[in-house]
Amino acid sequence: MNILVTGANGFIGQAVCRDLSLRQFHVLPIVRNSSTIPNAIIIKDEYDPRWNTLLKECQTVVHLAGRAHVAHDKTPETRALYMKENVELTLHLAQKAADLGVKRFVFISSIKVNGEETQSAKSFNPEDAPHPQDVYAESKWLAEQGLMKIASTTNLEVVIIRPPLVYGPEVKGNFLTLIKLVKKGLPLPLGEIQNQRSLVALDNLSDFIALCADINASPKAANQVFLVSDGEPVSTGSLIQRIADVYQLKLRLIPVPVALLKLLLKLFGKGEAVHRIFGSLKVNDIKARELLGWRPVVSMDEQLRKMRDDTMH
Repeated sequence: MNILVTGANGFIGQAVCRDLSLRQFHVLPIVRNSSTIPNAIIIKDEYDPRWNTLLKECQTVVHLAGRAHVAHDKTPETRALYMKENVELTLHLAQKAADLGVKRFVFISSIKVNGEETQSAKSFNPEDAPHPQDVYAESKWLAEQGLMKIASTTNLEVVIIRPPLVYGPEVKGNFLTLIKLVKKGLPLPLGEIQNQRSLVALDNLSDFIALCADINASPKAANQVFLVSDGEPVSTGSLIQRIADVYQLKLRLIPVPVALLKLLLKLFGKGEAVHRIFGSLKVNDIKARELLGWRPVVSMDEQLRKMRDDTMH
């Protein structure tokens, strides 16, 4: 079975290509620029004539390519880029896939389609009314709607996956910043935070994507939306403690009132960080587990150890 993967040289894409290859699928990894991925196919735009040949050869498309989330930039030009890359190009590829007989299109969306934060003991569910709050989340939601419309008028099956924060070897962004902060060994004023955040290990997300890409193994995934996670939400303090334990570092968490920390962050122009540090974001992934029989393949501590070992080599 042939599976085409766009964005194959990205953080998630590389893991998905490895996972699919280990499952004995023939992977067609699509990249925009040169790549170290075996057999990578460089295609720079949607007009390349090779798309027709490649799509005719494959049964499933895993679509990871797109413009990633970048905070702060809210210009009209940036909005136009998100709409083109995350909506227009996604739907163009899906329609072409449908026209050429591809059976399934797996789209990696984002939990940000559901919203930025969950309240008290509540969790996000796949059936919740979407509440995107920035242009990135809006672009993902518009793409989802367009894909379901294509699915309703063609034979193409669509699977939408909305992961929360993904962590694993070679992670960047906020998670890497957190690791660097822990490694500095400085006392951190986060001892009072009692939030709950769902995360998903790269190995777990990759395994779930591979399952959804396998039409024979997941027939019930057709035209469904899934949330996926490690299963156990953690507080910011607990996450930092786990990172420190894995790296065998001493950690001092100082109990500073949350209200004071929030005020200080806003005063220093870091208001957007408040949600990520103090807010809760829990996801309910029972649909993925019950409908598809999926279970995480690694625990958080196992993934963190893998990250530690990867940086030592």
